[in-house]
Amino acid sequence: MATPVPVLRLPKGPDPNSRGFDPNSPRFIALCRTSISSSAASDSDSEQLQKEQDARSVLREGFLRCLLSMTNKKVQFQMYENVKVEATFGASDIDVLNFQVSDLHTPIGVQKEALIRCQDVISFTFDV
Repeated sequence: MATPVPVLRLPKGPDPNSRGFDPNSPRFIALCRTSISSSAASDSDSEQLQKEQDARSVLREGFLRCLLSMTNKKVQFQMYENVKVEATFGASDIDVLNFQVSDLHTPIGVQKEALIRCQDVISFTFDV
C-alpha cells in the first residue's frame, strides 16, 4: 500500500488566478520598488516607466547569465568585516537571497556544503 504524503498548501495571491502579489505588501515594496510612482501614470511617466523596465530587464538578464556562468567554478566572495571566502558555486534560490556553495574555505576552516546569505556579500569574483 502506498504511503500518503502530506501536501503543503501555500496561501493564494491577491488575484483570482493566484498569479501575483499585492503591490502594497512590504515584500513587494522591498523587492520591486520602482523610482516612478505607478498610481498617477501619465504618458510621459509611462514612457519613463517603460525605459526603466527595459533597463532593469537588461540588468537582470546579465546578472542571471553571470550566475549561470559561475556554476561549478571557484568563486571568491568579499564579505563584511573584510572577510574573504572561496567556494565552488552551485546555485542560487529564486529570489537570489542565498547562494548554495561547496567546499567553502573560510578563515576558520572548510565547510563541505553551505548557504551564503546574499545580504552578507559585498562582491564576488570568478575566472571566466
